[in-house]
Amino acid sequence: MRLAWRELRRRPSRFAVATAILSLIAVLLMFLGGLLDGLIGNATGAYRAQHADLIVYSANAQDSLARSRIAADTRDRVEQRLKSAVVGGLGAVSLAGRVDGRGPRDLLAVNLYGYELAPIGLPTEPPGPGKGYADESLRSDDVTVGTIVRLGPAETPVTILGFVDSRENSSAAALWTSLDTWREALGANLPGQRVGSDVVQALVIRFSQDGPAPTATDIDGATGQAARTLTLTQAINAIPGVSAQRSTFNQILGVTVSIAVVVVALFFALLTVERMGLYGVLKAVGARSRTLFAGLVLQSLAVTAVASTVAVLAALLFAYLIPAGSITFSLGPARLLGSVAVLLVAAVIGCAFSFRRVLRVDPAAAIGGSQ
Repeated sequence: MRLAWRELRRRPSRFAVATAILSLIAVLLMFLGGLLDGLIGNATGAYRAQHADLIVYSANAQDSLARSRIAADTRDRVEQRLKSAVVGGLGAVSLAGRVDGRGPRDLLAVNLYGYELAPIGLPTEPPGPGKGYADESLRSDDVTVGTIVRLGPAETPVTILGFVDSRENSSAAALWTSLDTWREALGANLPGQRVGSDVVQALVIRFSQDGPAPTATDIDGATGQAARTLTLTQAINAIPGVSAQRSTFNQILGVTVSIAVVVVALFFALLTVERMGLYGVLKAVGARSRTLFAGLVLQSLAVTAVASTVAVLAALLFAYLIPAGSITFSLGPARLLGSVAVLLVAAVIGCAFSFRRVLRVDPAAAIGGSQ
């Protein structure tokens, strides 16, 4: 172990090529991970903001908020079944927004949400008629407190009261209002989708801590199968494209990690071949194979740690330099730490391919040069 560490300190250039290649692989791994998190976050921001345990859609909605309509009688049955839970309505509509003083083609992509049960970071009481809270991403479009955003062809006005953390959904900024404002905007701009004063698109359910919580099956049964209840995670995964994006990127990330394993395996296999004579001498004086292999593992972990540090700094710099609203890139501590951990495991796995060759070193043959 001490010999391995001493070699790292005295001959760092010997490991420079492997470090450089692993740094590039680590940067790619973190960039792809940040891109995946950004895309998923962009598609699911409004759902992740819900401080809820379950989401209830209408049974024929195919797990889609846009297709769902919950009538008053269905809501009454849900509330009767969930006497100890808090139930709130939710509605959404996608519209183009206009701001006074801008050109007719200078539009904002907006998802207008009406809520009763406040999402995370929003006031408990929904805003008054014609008022709402905007996504932080709209600041880059020079939207400020007091700005009036006119929605859709009917130019339904919504005055911005403040901003909340970015909750984009499908590349459109979120605008949070009361259900009455949502119904007004929906009816004025999409008359064919107009709903009554007691209709919502979904029910957001938050359980209290008292007693066992009813299951989704219990709730659906209480409505006579007029509703379909999902957990928040299930509702997020049901959003079109989310599962496909996650699956595709995870496969790419898996291939990237596999390449890291191959790089480490090839480099340390060559290094082991070069050290056959040295290993023979060390074994002749009593060194164990596991001790020699532990030195290889130490060196592979050190090389990977340096490469990961370089990659983390590069990824953070990249995230800092990305202009707001340009690409969906989100790089959190969990992604960075997870990537580093995966690379370290890949280093150990790659180094393990050299273990058999270390075991086979014969002191006499190695010293004599026949290996």
